[in-house]
Amino acid sequence: MDKIRINMLSSADKVDGQGVGSAYLEQVNLIKEGAKDLFDVTINGSSDCDIQHIHTVDPQNYLKLKASKAASVCYVHFLPDTLDGSIELPKVIFKLFKKYVIELYKSADYLIVVNPIFMDALAQYGIKREKMVYIPNYVSKDDFYRKDDETVKALKKEYGIDEDAFVVIGVGQVQTRKGVLDFIEVAKQMPDITFVWSGGFSFGRITDGYEELKKIVDHPPKNVKFLGIIPREKMNDIYNIADLLFMPSYNELFPMSILEAVNLHKPLVLRDLELYEDILFHKYAKGHTNEEFVQRIRAYQENPEQYQQGAQMSQEICEYYSKENVLQIWIDFYTKVHEEHLQKEKKRQKRRIRKQR
Repeated sequence: MDKIRINMLSSADKVDGQGVGSAYLEQVNLIKEGAKDLFDVTINGSSDCDIQHIHTVDPQNYLKLKASKAASVCYVHFLPDTLDGSIELPKVIFKLFKKYVIELYKSADYLIVVNPIFMDALAQYGIKREKMVYIPNYVSKDDFYRKDDETVKALKKEYGIDEDAFVVIGVGQVQTRKGVLDFIEVAKQMPDITFVWSGGFSFGRITDGYEELKKIVDHPPKNVKFLGIIPREKMNDIYNIADLLFMPSYNELFPMSILEAVNLHKPLVLRDLELYEDILFHKYAKGHTNEEFVQRIRAYQENPEQYQQGAQMSQEICEYYSKENVLQIWIDFYTKVHEEHLQKEKKRQKRRIRKQR
């Protein structure tokens, strides 16, 4: 049987520090390595393929979708409304961009959502539910894993962190919706703990809240370190120096940083968002306010037994999102899309023949 030809369309790896880029690289590597006997994968190739898989919303990808006779699949890495709090653009341009994204989503044969909760939101834009498919993100255990104690000590020294420090990390772009301001306020209330933020201004001055956030990044509290954008191949080091991951984001889809951290069994402290419930199975500490975040972090710092419970919960999340499980979901999905597209093409051909008669 001939391999199914899949053309991945993406510019996600051109801007450093984006979760979208991490998700794209992981998904492509998973398919290339785990199903090379079934699929022939190209990156930003021509329209001569069986399936066009759009990872980013670039206009050229939309044009390729429209011009191609191949089946089309589009990743939903964000909803138009989740752009609020991420970037600042003139209102007219922002409105047009949101309309364009919705039109792109409507044009694809299938939409991949990384969190089932967003199906309702997509349906409100007039998108048919039957074209939505939930496939979770995945992170390789070969890239994110625990290192030995001596290596961790050396890494802490490299980043200027005390060997005995309790380290809380936040990961993501420095922007308002990521809860960076809350991260700082919590840190101020816990001066004995080291807080580290890995991520920067991936979109420069159009980042929402740029001026206020830039001042904080340049002059943080004494117990806070902003590392800037860390290359993905170095991110495993950052998780290794951490004791827990603290994510006070106000909205997300499925942060790659959570999957990366649970690979190392690091406890999670997250904002209490509905979107986490179905994908993380309540296996994390949650809070609504900065006071609650302080309480959750302090409990993990002071109570070894509670810390081990948090680590165990993260390990259970990690085991659910295994390579084998997610890979099989993708194999079944791509195969189904290809077979359905072939059937549609046969029907179209029959109609054309009937018309010619």
